[in-house]
Amino acid sequence: MKIIAKIYMLVFFSLISTSVFAQKKPVLTDEEQVAEMVTKEIDETFKGADFVKKKNKKFSIVFGTMVVDISVIQNGKVATFFKVDSDIKNIDFINFMSEYILNHKFKFKLQKQQRYKIRYTATF
Repeated sequence: MKIIAKIYMLVFFSLISTSVFAQKKPVLTDEEQVAEMVTKEIDETFKGADFVKKKNKKFSIVFGTMVVDISVIQNGKVATFFKVDSDIKNIDFINFMSEYILNHKFKFKLQKQQRYKIRYTATF
């Protein structure tokens, strides 16, 4: 009985460790790949139910376009968010956007000591 229990435990832990290793974030090295992934993830974020709900709750009448620079660092975190241009003049909404993006963590990593700045245009 103890041997069978040990075998089940061994199989169980090996399955768990396999799924953990399968979830590693890819390391991107090409600037174009990084820009593409940032754009894709930010697009998905802005179309996501969580963002739409929060935006509509406080800023349902805010519409327009924002051009922003987003800097991404090694571990996939957003280091900086800078508004380059915007026809949206609501400061509270711009601050909301800044905080929302600064709290985002991307599904990829960069090589050590790398940092990329991506220009992104968002339309609401």
